[in-house]
Amino acid sequence: MQTVTVNVLKLHEAAVLPQYEHEDDSGMDLCAIASHTIPPGESALVPTGIAIDLPMGTEAQVRPRSGLALRHCITVLNTPGTVDAGYRGEISVILINHGKVPFEIEPGMRIAQMVITPIIRATLKEVSRLSDSLRGEGGFGSTGV
Repeated sequence: MQTVTVNVLKLHEAAVLPQYEHEDDSGMDLCAIASHTIPPGESALVPTGIAIDLPMGTEAQVRPRSGLALRHCITVLNTPGTVDAGYRGEISVILINHGKVPFEIEPGMRIAQMVITPIIRATLKEVSRLSDSLRGEGGFGSTGV
């Protein structure tokens, strides 16, 4: 397991530093800093009160929490949300309520998870033909249901 140091700045006194709940977790919980209600079918930008200083060559991915998705139909709208290494602003999470009832967010509530991951940069090269593969152009259900 590879580790990196990420500097975290609390921008709000109610901010909770992200942490791993279990030794083998890949994601750290992100917590809300304020109360908010998300009506059914609506989305909201929920602040966490923290900013991070990621090492070059890494990104933070903001992902849904499975328990919120299963129990309340709450998920991260732009999954995964990307926090680039050069971003120094507050991390906020775009949540959407796919449920039938309003969802209440309270300060300190775990609303998403953050995974720090390495980045691979690609050099794109225009070609006149792609190599052959077993799958070819099959997509969107081409392997069955």
